[in-house]
Amino acid sequence: MRIWTLLVALVLGTGLVLVFLQLHPPKTLRIAAGPEGGAYNQVAKRYVEELARDGITLEVIETAGSVENEQLLVGRQVDAALLQGGIMVRDPEIEAVGSIFFEPMIFLARSELNLPGNPALWRGLKINGGRPGSGTSAAYVDFLAAIELDLLANQTVAIGYDDAISALIADEIDVAVFVAPIDAPYLQRAYGHPDIQFVPLDHSDAIARRLAYATTVTVPPGAISLDPVIPSKPQSILALEARLAVTPDLHPALVNRLTMAAKALHGARDIITDPDAFPSIDGTDLPVNNAARQLITEGPSTWHDWLPYWMAAQVNRTLLLLLPILFIVVPMLRALPGIYAYIMGWKVWQHYPDIRAIEDELDGTPSAEDLERMSADLVELDDRLSKVRLPAAYRQAAYHARMHVELVRKRIDGMRSA
Repeated sequence: MRIWTLLVALVLGTGLVLVFLQLHPPKTLRIAAGPEGGAYNQVAKRYVEELARDGITLEVIETAGSVENEQLLVGRQVDAALLQGGIMVRDPEIEAVGSIFFEPMIFLARSELNLPGNPALWRGLKINGGRPGSGTSAAYVDFLAAIELDLLANQTVAIGYDDAISALIADEIDVAVFVAPIDAPYLQRAYGHPDIQFVPLDHSDAIARRLAYATTVTVPPGAISLDPVIPSKPQSILALEARLAVTPDLHPALVNRLTMAAKALHGARDIITDPDAFPSIDGTDLPVNNAARQLITEGPSTWHDWLPYWMAAQVNRTLLLLLPILFIVVPMLRALPGIYAYIMGWKVWQHYPDIRAIEDELDGTPSAEDLERMSADLVELDDRLSKVRLPAAYRQAAYHARMHVELVRKRIDGMRSA
């Protein structure tokens, strides 16, 4: 008995260890961000601090920008990536945690230039359209197509954000395009510089409708700077929605933790965003992970308050899996006693057709030989009934059947005596 107890305990213990190892997520993951000092890199570092609260090491991979981020994500060289709105993802299996913040499309120019508000009229300018591989470069090309401006109407250069600010100050370029959070670090030194001006665009709503992935946001007066006041009046500017994307094989618990981190980091109000606007399941252009969707739309469950993050994630999934099973299993469990009782009764009832056949034969005019044969059949039937193995609670049916056999035998004895 002790050996069997030890074996059962060993099997159960091994099963629990295997379940624990399967449910426990990896302690490290990699995220593709952007160049050092860029807005995406700064955002990724905030995720590093947030995930470290649960002992998760987030490795930030520096890249040229969203285009390279998409390539690394599709190639499964990273687990997650920050992607600019409009960057097409070639792998249909890549999922989004959600869109996480607005990225305005900001145009800065030399102050002495008298640029028309309609960008379709820009001619002969030297414009920085973003470094190759960056999301800005891809968005700028789409922007030119949306306003139907010939690429050759202006000279386009491709330099990084910090270098673009320096080039503007040095009068080496006329205009620089930035797709970044409005408070990006490299933009701060440009806003208050006397030689650089913020360029408001006319017809921003019309341009946004031509760009499938763009929207417009309103920048209130003084949002960029209060001294001097920039902009001087409310401005409607183009904005894209940055997305946090993950590979389909990322551990579900880490997807949950990334979603909770996004809620903590991006749920607050800022200059152009209302509170709790992000993270959002809208505007991602990617299939949204089901667990992330539930956390964003319904919020965390009570499990998140008192269980480790990875256990809370698995409890939710386990419950979702078990609920359909319970709807099937519980009715079956309720039916089991009735099924068992029927099976026990059937062991006896299967003999009643033989008894009935003998009774029908007795209703005729059986001969002495027939009576002798029927009596022998009843003896054999009684012997079979006595050998039926039944639990004590179901033996009464066998007793009744044997009494029925005895009554028929007495009837045969009476007919034989007559």
